[in-house]
Amino acid sequence: MKLGTVNSLNTPSYLQLTTQPVTTQKHRAVFILQLITTLRENSSICGTMSFYRNAVWFVKGLQEYTKSGYEAAAKHFSAGDLEVNLSGRSFMVTGANSGIGKATAQEIANRGGTVHMVCRNKDRAEAARNEIVEQSKNQNVHVHIVDMSSARQVWEFAQSFSQNNKIHVLINNAGCMVNQRELTDEGLEKNFATNTVGTYILTTALIPALKKAEGPRVVTVSSGGMLTQKLNVDDLQSEKGTFDGTMAYAQNKRQQVILTERWASLHKEIHFSSMHPGWADTPAVQSSMPSFHAKMQGKLRTEAMGADTVLWLAVSPAAAKQPSGLFFQDRKAVATHLPLASSRSTPQEEEKLLAVLEEFAQKYKP
Repeated sequence: MKLGTVNSLNTPSYLQLTTQPVTTQKHRAVFILQLITTLRENSSICGTMSFYRNAVWFVKGLQEYTKSGYEAAAKHFSAGDLEVNLSGRSFMVTGANSGIGKATAQEIANRGGTVHMVCRNKDRAEAARNEIVEQSKNQNVHVHIVDMSSARQVWEFAQSFSQNNKIHVLINNAGCMVNQRELTDEGLEKNFATNTVGTYILTTALIPALKKAEGPRVVTVSSGGMLTQKLNVDDLQSEKGTFDGTMAYAQNKRQQVILTERWASLHKEIHFSSMHPGWADTPAVQSSMPSFHAKMQGKLRTEAMGADTVLWLAVSPAAAKQPSGLFFQDRKAVATHLPLASSRSTPQEEEKLLAVLEEFAQKYKP
């Protein structure tokens, strides 16, 4: 799931707004007022999220995150950026059996790269691998079965992989949005375990191997939904108040952006980036958000559109020239906070996040 905090779109009044054109400054102002009114009427759904952040974010999404937003941005892309031969380079893609992850793996294989697909379900992973190999004629596509919500499994896999393989690029794409609070066998809230702890452990465990490679990169697929959230280090596992899976997911995505910034400052030899793929028509969106999916038919991006910036960040020489640690949308670095949104965290809060994650990592390290 890469759509961000849109589960609140399941209310009919909210969804009706998605069909209204927002074409002028006047329309935009009216739309925001209508949206804020709707959000207030559905405050139990929106929880503690700022009305302002949600309104501005949703309007921004209609303009930029949709298929038409991608098509407008793509007019300024350099076609030559993706004309690369990836033979000899090794890529790890988590969540690679469907959606944006699979589309990314396919494009890498098409260009001759070695692909390591990290997936949870063996049957779906093998089926996806067969399709990728058939289309690319590239046999260097490998499946690894790992549950990213299991800290111990992630550790064991990363350690074993580092001993037996080389890696040039890590693409943190796997994620989940669980709408009922659920704990893993290790006692962690499942969204946090998968999206944040799993990503943290896999990345930090592979950093030594990445530093041995030429031109190493780490790309983390975050979400524009994180713009609605301020880091909350006092409730990382969503234990307080009413549980909201979409809010937990958006918190995790904010955490990923902060981690990317911190990793970039700590490991200068590696190029780190995070990104928002836009609102894409993926199996996860279809199953998790059927009302939103139905209302946005024809407006959602294709999986390939969602994967475009992931691929660009992972393979293009142009991306490597960008400063490390930035957040991207449609091949451009963009702001990580909405204007006047009061969503910035303090250095102390960010240090606490890293300290908690490192404590979890060490706790479950084999």
